[in-house]
Amino acid sequence: MNPEISPWRYSGAMRLRSFCDDLPLGTVRRMLSGLPEARGFDVVVRPLRYREKPHLAAQTDFGERTITLQVPEPFYPFGEVVAFGAKRRAGRSIRFIWLTEGVTFRTAREVLRFLYLHEWMHWYLHVHHGRGGSAETTCDRFALLNYKRRVVTMADAEAALRRVPVEPSRPTGAVAARRRIAR
Repeated sequence: MNPEISPWRYSGAMRLRSFCDDLPLGTVRRMLSGLPEARGFDVVVRPLRYREKPHLAAQTDFGERTITLQVPEPFYPFGEVVAFGAKRRAGRSIRFIWLTEGVTFRTAREVLRFLYLHEWMHWYLHVHHGRGGSAETTCDRFALLNYKRRVVTMADAEAALRRVPVEPSRPTGAVAARRRIAR
């Protein structure tokens, strides 16, 4: 942990605001439930008015202590190519191949959770490791692995740093039901 950027510096609760007519504050709060809090930061949800096609847009401002998430308005399902890593190519020169995955966002909830997790990882890296302004592929990897999960923890963030998927501590849904029946 970077001693200059103590997590206690951001000890206040996370505040949530929404400027989207389609996403009132209660709805946004439910959409983001189960995700870790960016303590001491305000999370602001704004509409993204696009010209041709919807896309992902968000920003973390460490000076103002805000995370701004922009949800496309009007919302239509759309696809995005997400780069989650790079692999070195063989040879003498240092060249890389981007590792990507195509993602289709079908609901505003998926977009909001993906963007929040991406920006939360920037916050986490800034507060706990002192390097939040970079590491786009790490943040994308973390968001990609977790935006559809019901509950996301700090262990998931550490796993994204190591590029190792973490098994959920407690199974949920159909898996949990099968295990209860088997006992």
